[in-house]
Amino acid sequence: MTWGLSLILLSIIAVPSLLLAKKPNAKELLEKIEPYQGWIGLVFCFWGVWGIITSILNLGWLTNYPIWWITLLAGNIIQALLGFMLGFGMINKMILSKNEAAKEKADQLRAKLAPKQGKLGIAGIAVGAWMIVASFLFFV
Repeated sequence: MTWGLSLILLSIIAVPSLLLAKKPNAKELLEKIEPYQGWIGLVFCFWGVWGIITSILNLGWLTNYPIWWITLLAGNIIQALLGFMLGFGMINKMILSKNEAAKEKADQLRAKLAPKQGKLGIAGIAVGAWMIVASFLFFV
């Protein structure tokens, strides 16, 4: 359930226009979060990568809980991508600043992913909601 909640929160931060359409006063809240967006993205990027590694290490779940395993993997991929997009500036500054080739590849990846950020955010909300529902269906 924690994976799903965190994915929904990350998706809401990644797609502010979706939240602003529903609640006009949410702009103030998003402005308060904006200075921390890089750190939030960095943490979620690493948490998503860790989740992908966890999914791969628990490949045995595929035989017992295939839907849950696929959901976990998909959610973590979305979380890693959205975290990368939100924390790109921080990742660039802290990790990639010493290696120009890695920095250039990251810029290319960011350019490819940027137009898809809204769709990834909506997919993140849907997968996050499904992760919450699936955690109750499969583990209760």
